[in-house]
Amino acid sequence: MNTSPSAVGAGRPDGSSVRIGALVPLTRPGWVEAGQHLLAGIELAVREVNDAGGIDGRPLELAVRDTAADPEKAAAAVDELAQLGVAALAGEYHSVVARAAAARADALGLPFLCSSAVLDVLTDQPTDWVARLAPAQSHGWRTYADFLLGAGHGRIAVAAQPSVYWASGARILRDHLAQRGGTVVELDMGTLAPAAVCDELVDHGATALLLLTGHPEPAVSIVKAVRRDQRLAEILIGAPAGQPEFAEWAALLGDDGSAIPFLRYLPERLSPLGARVGTALRERLGEAPSFVAFEGYDTVAVLADLLRSHGADRARIAESWSRVAVEGTRGRIRFSRTPGISVWQWAWPSVQVVDRDPADAGRFRILHAG
Repeated sequence: MNTSPSAVGAGRPDGSSVRIGALVPLTRPGWVEAGQHLLAGIELAVREVNDAGGIDGRPLELAVRDTAADPEKAAAAVDELAQLGVAALAGEYHSVVARAAAARADALGLPFLCSSAVLDVLTDQPTDWVARLAPAQSHGWRTYADFLLGAGHGRIAVAAQPSVYWASGARILRDHLAQRGGTVVELDMGTLAPAAVCDELVDHGATALLLLTGHPEPAVSIVKAVRRDQRLAEILIGAPAGQPEFAEWAALLGDDGSAIPFLRYLPERLSPLGARVGTALRERLGEAPSFVAFEGYDTVAVLADLLRSHGADRARIAESWSRVAVEGTRGRIRFSRTPGISVWQWAWPSVQVVDRDPADAGRFRILHAG
């Protein structure tokens, strides 16, 4: 793990900086590109906080830890960062990893603002120590199910790998579609090769296949197999978890990677703040920023507001989620208690279903908004 403070927020030798920890997947098997975007947003916001005078004149320091999509590694990082004296934690992309981090933060009494993970139940019991910016999986994936029904797809197959996250997503889709006459059949990617997926789709008469799998594999191989099977020329391939959001997807699949709808958490039009931040993120990343980069920026914007009000007092920060009212890149951020959600939740950031335009894979088309 990276154990040195980030250069964007180097503290003064007298130890008068205010330090926050950042959890991000930066190595495999983590989704590295998502981690890079998340960290870019976090680092940009920290730099802007310091350029504006820091936290009441004290620099904001960032200590970054690579979780590598490993729950045990994330929990150990939370322990280490707590011992380093961070005032709060930010970040994490993978839901199962965020769940481990949230449980440890709750046990240690360390405020954690989760940026991107969506699994509904981040902690087994309600907690005041954890808040979340990303919409809960149940909210986003129901929106995706509504899109499928609106597009005429009621017979859905999901190619799923074993995971709490994928199992939760499949259950949300099945329950929501069943209430509206739709059906979901699960294809176990622990036993099926990509070519065998094609035969299963034909046998079940599915009109849509959803990729509930890791990226790049086996998702990329499944897409290639389906695209090359003439029996499946009319089938919709979807990826609600957002695999097509990042440039690596287009690089690996080319034209085959277009017209695959996924969930994105952005408004149709960014505010002036969002547009300015988007330009700065593009310069930092060398490519168009994903919604994950905006989530990273908004996370620090919220924590900086709390730190200005309460300093590094962990208990006072955790007691103040309900009083947050911060203008983020994607709207005004407020937290509340939401039924079925165990943490303080922004309900809700904008949810879109988008895909890459077959005529221009670098352009995204908004297909549905919820």
